[in-house]
Amino acid sequence: MSDKPKEPGLLQVIRASFLSSIIAPIWAGTLLAVSISGNFNLLPFLIVTLMGLALHTATNVYNDIYDTKQGTDRVNRHRNEFSGGSGLIIQNPHILPKMYRIARISLLIALLCTVALMFFVRQELWIHLWLLYLLSAFFSKYYTAEPVKLASRGLGEVSVWFAFGPMAILVAAVSQNVGLHPLVVLAMPATGISTLSILLVGQLIDRPADREGGKWGVAVRLGSRFTAYLYLLVQLLLVADILLLALNIGRSGGWILLCLLPYVLLFPKTVGLLMKNHDHPAKLKQAAKLNVQIHMLFSILLVLGLLVMVVL
Repeated sequence: MSDKPKEPGLLQVIRASFLSSIIAPIWAGTLLAVSISGNFNLLPFLIVTLMGLALHTATNVYNDIYDTKQGTDRVNRHRNEFSGGSGLIIQNPHILPKMYRIARISLLIALLCTVALMFFVRQELWIHLWLLYLLSAFFSKYYTAEPVKLASRGLGEVSVWFAFGPMAILVAAVSQNVGLHPLVVLAMPATGISTLSILLVGQLIDRPADREGGKWGVAVRLGSRFTAYLYLLVQLLLVADILLLALNIGRSGGWILLCLLPYVLLFPKTVGLLMKNHDHPAKLKQAAKLNVQIHMLFSILLVLGLLVMVVL
């Protein structure tokens, strides 16, 4: 009988359950662009979706690699499915070369998608396309990798918001030949804030391990109470952004207000748990679960609301 450790599956390695965080802004940005231009191009939509998935895969895998190499995953005593790294490399050190290959191939796929989109996008939008790819590729590796280590310098939160909000919305719009239209700009913050909220709750849970591993995010730098109030603030900004977007779209914009339903049903309880247990990582898993549910429902309902708006 072989003693060789069992290799984790590809979906587990790339943390496929988290990929919805990039699908929502890509699809939302596409639908908003279609509502602006009146035209839908299927092939660039499929290409930009693949591009987003590839970049997010690279981010997930690189984050696992460098969290392990820098020691954060090794000292994490509160690992769970809603925060932190997967711990796969600690349990299966033999997969490290495979994970490097997956991350690099993912960046290559995203690069090829960027080239392919040039055949569908107006030439004046090429600069947007390439800047977005290059910045996304940079974020995917250097969120945790040396020498930049954005997450350790207090810049991780900004990069996560920017990548899953403005950058994802804009690249989707560009793929449909829509640039910095006022409605696109208004839509940029919300999806990034939704993903940022997962990071903030995750930082509260991972705070002891992050401090020990030198990963100085906002929860380590400014404390758990500040982070809990920051979570509340950014979520309220998300609600305000959606209301402003709906108002500027006009009568049909009312459909996107559906995405605020989880903020009525789940958000008050989530905030209550965070405020009560912000300094007790082991007691925050229920809040993290609720917050992921808010994120998922918000994402699904935002896309559905925009789809109904476009169809009607």
